[in-house]
Amino acid sequence: MSLFSAVADFLKPSPPPDPAVREALERAAELIDPMLRAAVADFDDALSAPITHALNYCDGLVAALPGPLDVNRQAFATDPLVHALFATADDIRQMLGRSEAVRDFLAGPDARENEQFFVMLAARRMQRQQLALAEQGGIIRSEVPQTVVYFSGQTLIEPSCQLDEMRQRLRRKALESLLLSFQSHVQALREEREGLRAELSAGRAQQKALQGNAECGVRTRHLVELDRTLRDKAESLMPEQLVAALADHLRAPESALFLTPASVTVDRMGVVQAQANDDDVFTLDFPELTARDRRQYLTTLARISREEALEAVAMVRDEQRRFMII
Repeated sequence: MSLFSAVADFLKPSPPPDPAVREALERAAELIDPMLRAAVADFDDALSAPITHALNYCDGLVAALPGPLDVNRQAFATDPLVHALFATADDIRQMLGRSEAVRDFLAGPDARENEQFFVMLAARRMQRQQLALAEQGGIIRSEVPQTVVYFSGQTLIEPSCQLDEMRQRLRRKALESLLLSFQSHVQALREEREGLRAELSAGRAQQKALQGNAECGVRTRHLVELDRTLRDKAESLMPEQLVAALADHLRAPESALFLTPASVTVDRMGVVQAQANDDDVFTLDFPELTARDRRQYLTTLARISREEALEAVAMVRDEQRRFMII
């Protein structure tokens, strides 16, 4: 390659980011600060590579989700994980009927053309301690300590007729979770800055009142330290600093959003067992997702019957109407 060609290639403008990256850049600016993109000239160039990295990470995260798992009354009787996720088969119907995401999806045109749809199911693993009858060494004993595992807060996310389309939506949702984590960090910095400003203003007023007092020197040193801290916080909230911090955050997405493998061995009543030694004891393996609120959620892809979902929505609406009449 000639020197002229090399220089010409160097001076060429960077190619525009692909649509997914462009959409993510716009969403980042919208969530963090709508003025950020205008304030930082190289906003797109600075964040394109980190956002691409984060999107690839989110792709891997979604690809690692198990399923799709059939979730229905029959599966409650035959699938150990579905049985563990719900206290009764009727709870599946209640979850479907009360899900706003499912109701909105069923009201759309796409749902009418398919007998089933896909969705991400999330639930929190809980446990409680109890004393109960149990067999130990061939002897039935009373008040034996037991740990019971159960799940709560079952939530359905991003229903779609096409599995690949749902995965794409989940990837966008995962990236949004990363952006919202950074938004929370920025909001905390801003609140801390405002608190420091108020404290510094109050401190200066008190210093004037203590003028000439022996305590004035101590107060002055404290105010100098407060002022230095405030300047540091204000500096970190400058547009260029925010973009640099966001880029670092997107380069390390695993610190804010990740899956952890989990395994628990339980009987059909949810009582934790040491090992799966008979047909009524199962070892459940599933991933738990840790996101913005730092709580862990069992996550799996699920397959739902459209007809069962419609029946569940109608049943819950009927229950709500009866409750209002009563």
